[in-house]
Amino acid sequence: MATSEITKKPNPIIDWIVRLLKGIMVGVGFITPGLSGGVLAVVFGIYEPLIRFLGNLRHKFLQNFLFFLPVGIGGIIGTVAFSAVVDLAFTSHPALFTWLFIGFIAGTFPSLLKASGKEGRAWWHWLLLVGVTIGTVFLMAWMENEDWVQLSPSFFNWVLSGALIGLGVVVPGLSPSNFLIYFGLYQPMAAGLKALDLGVAIPLALGGILIVFGLAKLIAWLFKKFYALMYHFILGVVVGSTIAIIPKGVAGWEIALSALLFILGALASYGMSKLDEKYEREDLFG
Repeated sequence: MATSEITKKPNPIIDWIVRLLKGIMVGVGFITPGLSGGVLAVVFGIYEPLIRFLGNLRHKFLQNFLFFLPVGIGGIIGTVAFSAVVDLAFTSHPALFTWLFIGFIAGTFPSLLKASGKEGRAWWHWLLLVGVTIGTVFLMAWMENEDWVQLSPSFFNWVLSGALIGLGVVVPGLSPSNFLIYFGLYQPMAAGLKALDLGVAIPLALGGILIVFGLAKLIAWLFKKFYALMYHFILGVVVGSTIAIIPKGVAGWEIALSALLFILGALASYGMSKLDEKYEREDLFG
Protein backbone atom coordinates (compact mmCIF):
# COMPACT_ATOMS: atom_id res chain seq x y z
CA MET A 1 0.00 0.00 0.00
CA ALA A 2 2.76 2.41 0.96
CA THR A 3 4.69 1.59 -2.21
CA SER A 4 1.61 2.20 -4.35
CA GLU A 5 1.05 5.59 -2.75
CA ILE A 6 4.68 6.56 -3.25
CA THR A 7 4.67 5.67 -6.95
CA LYS A 8 1.63 7.85 -7.56
CA LYS A 9 3.49 11.03 -6.64
CA PRO A 10 6.62 12.03 -8.57
CA ASN A 11 9.50 13.84 -6.92
CA PRO A 12 8.49 17.48 -7.60
CA ILE A 13 12.04 18.63 -8.37
CA ILE A 14 12.77 15.77 -10.77
CA ASP A 15 9.32 16.16 -12.35
CA TRP A 16 9.92 19.90 -12.87
CA ILE A 17 13.34 19.26 -14.44
CA VAL A 18 11.92 16.58 -16.75
CA ARG A 19 9.23 18.98 -17.97
CA LEU A 20 11.89 21.67 -18.46
CA LEU A 21 13.99 19.27 -20.57
CA LYS A 22 10.94 18.30 -22.62
CA GLY A 23 10.24 21.99 -23.26
CA ILE A 24 13.85 22.52 -24.37
CA MET A 25 13.61 19.63 -26.84
CA VAL A 26 10.30 20.94 -28.23
CA GLY A 27 11.83 24.42 -28.56
CA VAL A 28 14.82 22.97 -30.41
CA GLY A 29 12.34 21.19 -32.70
CA PHE A 30 10.79 24.53 -33.68
CA ILE A 31 14.09 25.90 -34.99
CA THR A 32 15.65 22.73 -36.41
CA PRO A 33 15.18 22.16 -40.16
CA GLY A 34 13.28 18.95 -40.84
CA LEU A 35 11.97 18.61 -37.30
CA SER A 36 8.60 19.56 -35.87
CA GLY A 37 8.05 20.99 -32.40
CA GLY A 38 4.54 19.57 -32.55
CA VAL A 39 5.83 16.06 -33.22
CA LEU A 40 8.27 16.33 -30.32
CA ALA A 41 5.44 17.62 -28.10
CA VAL A 42 3.48 14.47 -29.01
CA VAL A 43 6.56 12.31 -28.48
CA PHE A 44 7.15 13.68 -24.99
CA GLY A 45 3.50 13.50 -23.94
CA ILE A 46 2.94 17.27 -23.87
CA TYR A 47 0.77 17.80 -26.95
CA GLU A 48 -2.64 16.48 -25.93
CA PRO A 49 -2.73 17.95 -22.38
CA LEU A 50 -1.43 21.29 -23.69
CA ILE A 51 -4.13 21.47 -26.37
CA ARG A 52 -6.81 20.54 -23.84
CA PHE A 53 -5.55 23.22 -21.44
CA LEU A 54 -5.39 25.93 -24.12
CA GLY A 55 -8.83 24.89 -25.34
CA ASN A 56 -10.33 25.41 -21.86
CA LEU A 57 -8.22 27.96 -19.99
CA ARG A 58 -10.73 28.46 -17.18
CA HIS A 59 -10.51 24.82 -16.05
CA LYS A 60 -7.99 24.65 -13.16
CA PHE A 61 -6.01 27.50 -14.70
CA LEU A 62 -3.46 27.93 -11.90
CA GLN A 63 -2.62 24.21 -11.62
CA ASN A 64 -2.30 23.91 -15.39
CA PHE A 65 -0.22 27.08 -15.63
CA LEU A 66 2.20 25.82 -12.98
CA PHE A 67 2.37 22.42 -14.68
CA PHE A 68 3.29 23.92 -18.06
CA LEU A 69 5.51 26.71 -16.68
CA PRO A 70 8.76 24.66 -16.91
CA VAL A 71 7.69 23.48 -20.37
CA GLY A 72 7.31 27.11 -21.47
CA ILE A 73 10.63 28.11 -19.92
CA GLY A 74 12.28 25.15 -21.63
CA GLY A 75 10.67 26.08 -24.94
CA ILE A 76 12.13 29.59 -24.73
CA ILE A 77 15.55 28.20 -23.80
CA GLY A 78 15.42 25.69 -26.65
CA THR A 79 14.29 28.27 -29.19
CA VAL A 80 16.44 31.25 -28.19
CA ALA A 81 19.50 30.01 -26.29
CA PHE A 82 20.05 26.98 -28.52
CA SER A 83 19.39 28.69 -31.86
CA ALA A 84 23.09 29.31 -32.53
CA VAL A 85 24.10 25.85 -31.25
CA VAL A 86 21.47 24.11 -33.35
CA ASP A 87 22.36 26.12 -36.43
CA LEU A 88 26.07 25.24 -36.01
CA ALA A 89 25.39 21.56 -35.24
CA PHE A 90 23.04 21.02 -38.16
CA THR A 91 25.29 22.97 -40.51
CA SER A 92 28.46 21.03 -39.64
CA HIS A 93 27.05 17.54 -38.91
CA PRO A 94 23.39 17.43 -39.99
CA ALA A 95 23.16 13.64 -40.35
CA LEU A 96 24.52 12.91 -36.87
CA PHE A 97 22.17 15.24 -35.05
CA THR A 98 19.21 14.16 -37.17
CA TRP A 99 19.83 10.56 -36.08
CA LEU A 100 19.92 11.74 -32.46
CA PHE A 101 16.45 13.27 -32.86
CA ILE A 102 15.17 10.19 -34.70
CA GLY A 103 16.33 8.23 -31.65
CA PHE A 104 14.35 10.57 -29.38
CA ILE A 105 11.23 9.86 -31.42
CA ALA A 106 11.79 6.09 -31.70
CA GLY A 107 12.29 5.69 -27.95
CA THR A 108 8.82 6.97 -27.15
CA PHE A 109 6.96 5.09 -29.88
CA PRO A 110 5.83 2.25 -27.54
CA SER A 111 4.21 4.72 -25.14
CA LEU A 112 2.63 6.65 -28.05
CA LEU A 113 1.15 3.44 -29.43
CA LYS A 114 -0.20 2.58 -26.00
CA ALA A 115 -1.73 6.06 -25.58
CA SER A 116 -3.37 5.92 -29.02
CA GLY A 117 -5.36 2.85 -27.98
CA LYS A 118 -6.38 4.16 -24.57
CA GLU A 119 -10.02 4.59 -25.64
CA GLY A 120 -10.19 1.59 -27.95
CA ARG A 121 -8.82 0.80 -31.39
CA ALA A 122 -10.63 -0.50 -34.49
CA TRP A 123 -9.03 -2.20 -37.51
CA TRP A 124 -9.47 0.90 -39.62
CA HIS A 125 -7.43 2.94 -37.14
CA TRP A 126 -4.41 0.85 -38.21
CA LEU A 127 -5.32 1.53 -41.84
CA LEU A 128 -5.52 5.26 -41.07
CA LEU A 129 -2.11 5.16 -39.37
CA VAL A 130 -0.47 3.45 -42.36
CA GLY A 131 -2.22 5.73 -44.88
CA VAL A 132 -1.24 8.93 -43.06
CA THR A 133 2.33 7.65 -42.68
CA ILE A 134 2.66 7.08 -46.44
CA GLY A 135 0.92 10.37 -47.25
CA THR A 136 3.23 12.32 -44.93
CA VAL A 137 6.36 10.80 -46.49
CA PHE A 138 5.20 11.77 -50.00
CA LEU A 139 4.07 15.25 -48.90
CA MET A 140 7.42 16.05 -47.29
CA ALA A 141 9.27 14.71 -50.35
CA TRP A 142 7.15 16.97 -52.59
CA MET A 143 7.79 19.99 -50.38
CA GLU A 144 11.55 19.40 -50.60
CA ASN A 145 11.47 19.65 -54.39
CA GLU A 146 9.29 22.75 -54.67
CA ASP A 147 10.60 26.25 -55.37
CA TRP A 148 9.33 28.85 -52.91
CA VAL A 149 9.07 32.63 -52.94
CA GLN A 150 11.82 34.48 -51.06
CA LEU A 151 10.49 37.01 -48.53
CA SER A 152 12.28 39.97 -46.97
CA PRO A 153 12.45 40.33 -43.17
CA SER A 154 9.72 42.69 -41.95
CA PHE A 155 7.31 42.98 -39.02
CA PHE A 156 4.46 41.45 -41.03
CA ASN A 157 6.62 38.60 -42.35
CA TRP A 158 7.89 37.86 -38.83
CA VAL A 159 4.25 37.65 -37.65
CA LEU A 160 3.61 35.18 -40.50
CA SER A 161 6.72 33.26 -39.44
CA GLY A 162 5.42 33.14 -35.87
CA ALA A 163 2.10 31.87 -37.22
CA LEU A 164 3.98 29.05 -38.98
CA ILE A 165 5.73 28.19 -35.71
CA GLY A 166 2.33 28.23 -33.99
CA LEU A 167 0.99 25.84 -36.64
CA GLY A 168 3.96 23.62 -35.83
CA VAL A 169 2.56 23.38 -32.29
CA VAL A 170 -1.02 22.46 -33.19
CA VAL A 171 -0.26 20.47 -36.36
CA PRO A 172 2.31 17.77 -35.53
CA GLY A 173 4.55 16.94 -38.47
CA LEU A 174 4.62 20.48 -39.83
CA SER A 175 8.22 21.72 -39.72
CA PRO A 176 8.14 25.53 -39.51
CA SER A 177 11.90 25.74 -40.06
CA ASN A 178 11.57 24.09 -43.48
CA PHE A 179 9.07 26.74 -44.60
CA LEU A 180 11.23 29.51 -43.16
CA ILE A 181 14.20 28.18 -45.14
CA TYR A 182 12.09 28.02 -48.31
CA PHE A 183 10.97 31.65 -47.75
CA GLY A 184 14.54 32.82 -47.01
CA LEU A 185 13.70 33.82 -43.43
CA TYR A 186 15.41 31.07 -41.41
CA GLN A 187 18.91 32.56 -41.23
CA PRO A 188 17.65 36.10 -40.38
CA MET A 189 15.39 34.57 -37.69
CA ALA A 190 18.23 32.53 -36.16
CA ALA A 191 20.51 35.58 -36.19
CA GLY A 192 17.80 37.78 -34.64
CA LEU A 193 17.05 35.30 -31.85
CA LYS A 194 20.75 34.82 -31.17
CA ALA A 195 21.12 38.61 -30.82
CA LEU A 196 17.91 38.84 -28.70
CA ASP A 197 16.48 41.26 -31.28
CA LEU A 198 13.00 42.23 -30.02
CA GLY A 199 12.09 43.36 -33.53
CA VAL A 200 12.24 39.67 -34.46
CA ALA A 201 11.17 38.02 -31.19
CA ILE A 202 8.01 40.07 -30.50
CA PRO A 203 6.27 39.59 -33.89
CA LEU A 204 7.28 35.91 -33.86
CA ALA A 205 5.65 35.48 -30.44
CA LEU A 206 2.58 37.46 -31.54
CA GLY A 207 2.00 35.30 -34.62
CA GLY A 208 2.55 32.09 -32.68
CA ILE A 209 0.19 33.03 -29.85
CA LEU A 210 -2.60 34.08 -32.24
CA ILE A 211 -2.50 30.78 -34.12
CA VAL A 212 -2.14 28.51 -31.08
CA PHE A 213 -5.00 30.10 -29.14
CA GLY A 214 -7.11 30.40 -32.28
CA LEU A 215 -6.93 26.68 -33.09
CA ALA A 216 -6.50 25.07 -29.66
CA LYS A 217 -10.23 24.90 -28.87
CA LEU A 218 -10.99 23.20 -32.20
CA ILE A 219 -8.21 20.63 -31.73
CA ALA A 220 -9.30 19.99 -28.12
CA TRP A 221 -12.88 19.39 -29.31
CA LEU A 222 -11.67 16.96 -31.98
CA PHE A 223 -9.70 15.02 -29.35
CA LYS A 224 -12.75 14.87 -27.10
CA LYS A 225 -15.07 13.61 -29.85
CA PHE A 226 -12.67 11.52 -31.97
CA TYR A 227 -9.83 10.53 -29.63
CA ALA A 228 -8.69 7.31 -31.37
CA LEU A 229 -9.02 8.81 -34.86
CA MET A 230 -7.05 11.93 -33.91
CA TYR A 231 -4.33 10.02 -32.10
CA HIS A 232 -3.81 7.49 -34.92
CA PHE A 233 -3.78 10.34 -37.45
CA ILE A 234 -1.13 12.19 -35.44
CA LEU A 235 0.83 8.98 -34.86
CA GLY A 236 0.88 8.46 -38.64
CA VAL A 237 2.23 11.99 -39.09
CA VAL A 238 4.91 11.33 -36.46
CA VAL A 239 6.03 8.09 -38.13
CA GLY A 240 5.86 9.54 -41.65
CA SER A 241 7.75 12.72 -40.82
CA THR A 242 10.40 10.65 -39.02
CA ILE A 243 10.90 8.38 -42.04
CA ALA A 244 11.08 11.44 -44.30
CA ILE A 245 13.98 13.02 -42.39
CA ILE A 246 16.20 9.89 -42.36
CA PRO A 247 19.56 11.21 -43.63
CA LYS A 248 20.97 9.93 -46.91
CA GLY A 249 24.61 9.41 -47.82
CA VAL A 250 25.95 8.58 -44.34
CA ALA A 251 29.27 6.73 -44.72
CA GLY A 252 32.45 5.77 -42.88
CA TRP A 253 32.79 6.68 -39.23
CA GLU A 254 29.49 8.59 -39.36
CA ILE A 255 27.58 5.29 -39.59
CA ALA A 256 28.83 4.07 -36.19
CA LEU A 257 28.44 7.49 -34.58
CA SER A 258 24.94 7.90 -36.03
CA ALA A 259 23.98 4.49 -34.61
CA LEU A 260 25.38 5.47 -31.20
CA LEU A 261 23.50 8.79 -31.16
CA PHE A 262 20.30 7.04 -32.26
CA ILE A 263 20.62 4.55 -29.39
CA LEU A 264 21.42 7.30 -26.86
CA GLY A 265 18.45 9.36 -28.03
CA ALA A 266 16.13 6.35 -27.92
CA LEU A 267 17.26 5.33 -24.42
CA ALA A 268 16.91 8.90 -23.10
CA SER A 269 13.39 9.39 -24.44
CA TYR A 270 12.32 5.86 -23.47
CA GLY A 271 13.49 6.58 -19.92
CA MET A 272 11.49 9.81 -19.81
CA SER A 273 8.37 8.11 -21.17
CA LYS A 274 8.62 5.31 -18.59
CA LEU A 275 9.06 7.93 -15.86
CA ASP A 276 5.81 9.56 -17.02
CA GLU A 277 3.98 6.21 -17.06
CA LYS A 278 5.14 5.47 -13.52
CA TYR A 279 3.01 8.22 -12.04
CA GLU A 280 -0.75 8.68 -12.18
CA ARG A 281 -1.50 12.37 -12.60
CA GLU A 282 -4.65 14.17 -11.62
CA ASP A 283 -6.69 15.07 -14.71
CA LEU A 284 -5.97 18.77 -14.73
CA PHE A 285 -6.47 19.57 -18.35
CA GLY A 286 -10.21 19.55 -18.90
